Amino acid sequence: MKSLSNTLGVSLLFLASATCAIAAPVLKGPPARQLTDPVGVVSTPLPGAAPAPIADLFYVRGGMDGVWTRDGLDVVISTNLTGRFNLWKVPADGGFPLQLTQSDDRQSGLATSRDGAWLVYQSDRAGDEIYDLHAIPLSGGAPIDLTATPDVSETGAMFSPDGNTLAFDRRLKVAPSSDVAVMDVANHKVRLLTHEAAPDQAWSVIAFTGDGKRLIANRTNFAGTHAAAWMIDIAAGVATALTASTDAYNLASDISPDGRFVAITTELPDGRKQAAVLDIQTHEVKALKPDVWEQDAGRYSPDGQTLLFASNVDGRRGLFAYQLASGHAAEVAAASGVNGEAAEDQTSVSPDNQRLLFTHQSSNQPQDYWIADLAAGKASMLTRLGLASIDPARLPGARVVHYASADGTVISALLWTPFNLARDGKAPAIVLPHGGPTGQTLDTFNRTAVALASRGYMVIAPNPRGSTGYGRAFEEANRKDLGGGDLVDEVYGARFMAATGYVDPKRIGITGGSYGGYVTLMAAAKTPALWAAAVEEYGIIDWFAMYRSEAPTLQQYQMGLIGDPVKDKAVYEAASPLTYIHALSAPLLVLQGDNDIRVPKGQALEVIDLLKKDGRTVEAHFYPNEGHGFVKRENQIDALERTVAWFDKYLKGVAP
Repeated sequence: MKSLSNTLGVSLLFLASATCAIAAPVLKGPPARQLTDPVGVVSTPLPGAAPAPIADLFYVRGGMDGVWTRDGLDVVISTNLTGRFNLWKVPADGGFPLQLTQSDDRQSGLATSRDGAWLVYQSDRAGDEIYDLHAIPLSGGAPIDLTATPDVSETGAMFSPDGNTLAFDRRLKVAPSSDVAVMDVANHKVRLLTHEAAPDQAWSVIAFTGDGKRLIANRTNFAGTHAAAWMIDIAAGVATALTASTDAYNLASDISPDGRFVAITTELPDGRKQAAVLDIQTHEVKALKPDVWEQDAGRYSPDGQTLLFASNVDGRRGLFAYQLASGHAAEVAAASGVNGEAAEDQTSVSPDNQRLLFTHQSSNQPQDYWIADLAAGKASMLTRLGLASIDPARLPGARVVHYASADGTVISALLWTPFNLARDGKAPAIVLPHGGPTGQTLDTFNRTAVALASRGYMVIAPNPRGSTGYGRAFEEANRKDLGGGDLVDEVYGARFMAATGYVDPKRIGITGGSYGGYVTLMAAAKTPALWAAAVEEYGIIDWFAMYRSEAPTLQQYQMGLIGDPVKDKAVYEAASPLTYIHALSAPLLVLQGDNDIRVPKGQALEVIDLLKKDGRTVEAHFYPNEGHGFVKRENQIDALERTVAWFDKYLKGVAP
């Protein structure tokens, strides 16, 4: 790679001097990646390129879940055609969708009854994440609330083979752990099968065995470091471990109809996750298609002959169909981007075992539902959730780039380069930290990046240490170091953009939501000289206050990241933007949902109050009836319009 100093001279010196210290060692975990020469980044000329209309970006509808009807004639999807995620029935051969539900609240977790007459789904209230199970006739009619428990959350329902029982995850609002429960469909009586006592463990139901007498379930810790597959005898309520129950990661995703093979995602000694099958009789674990990149096991086809799995190759996700008889794995015919099974908790293969319902999207291609003919190896688009004004051919797409962080650790990132840029060092740029932190920026349709890149901003979305997709060591590298090494990785993403020769180092902004909002605050407060403007959405300022106010489940997750608030007080102080907030100088916009249970409104109010007392430039907007993340279309549009206007004002000097 060419020298940064040769590329930009002294213009990058302030970036180097502003970088905070990093103590973590170089991470050489799998897989190896070649560094990208920033000068090799090229802006493509496109006559007539125009900004993507922000409202139209959100009239591009999304999808949350999708299942086949029992006759295979239709699929049911959760999509926001009306601006709310409701349920729609779509003919599998194509045709106009029929709306099944109408609600202001999101609906997902779909399961069809064995007789094909009913659809069960989950829905919360105004983003409170306390879900009830509902049922609605597929022929049309009023929904029935099956659980009606405002202080209990029920999710992930699935029908037994005889259709008489529903199994699901059940969690008390005041408890951290979820348990496996079953409901008698005839009388709606609920019985718990597990009784988790450990505050850092939770159960989730995966599948019924073919005889309907047992369940496959996972018991996992909130840190995501350990997982074990279990079999539960429904009548006796007795659970038996199928895999090592401690200090290992074996996450079940399904069981074959004959009850012999459990599909699992297993972690290898080097920290890679791979798709495999566990033979219950011999206890042998067999990898499906070993690879240097991480994989996730999926669902079986109804006849048990095909097992789906996904491969995550540096943020791009391919979907594979593995034939158990031959041991052959074939990639599902789909374009590059992110491809996945449509169903959250059921099989995505049609009842006749011939077709696969899946989703496809990429950085400049909106998500749609597709149907693949598994035998022919061909796929066709089922839905058209986009708009004519959102043309992928005229939107900047992302490329995957790799750069070295301060300690030499290789960081992968998605980079959007606007059309028609001059390499004169004058373009504004934005860093997009992702949420989590246990997560990954994938090559999905990114409305924020598209809106900004189509308006002349170079945009980078790094996957810093702490991200998934690059092995266990990388994923755990920011434990008890939040806002430390991972922030440095973000800073070096800004540095990479400046090194392309297109970007003005004095016109770089940062924005993100949730943990991305937290990183935005940490960046603006710990490295204030780097940022000319910032927009944070529902970000954390004080981990102590977070612990006191958040739900028990989130308390356990937080302790897995930064420890106990009493024993690890110094870690909490070092990780809280509150410690550094008075150094923040960039103009800051705060966007927050009133009903957020993950990052409560009080966190945003504290940011605003402190910065106003310091005389800083800060503005805020709050959204009623929104929780963690904005799901109502009018609020999504408003939030992105405010974000773009903020950066236009402070990075471009354009009056709002």
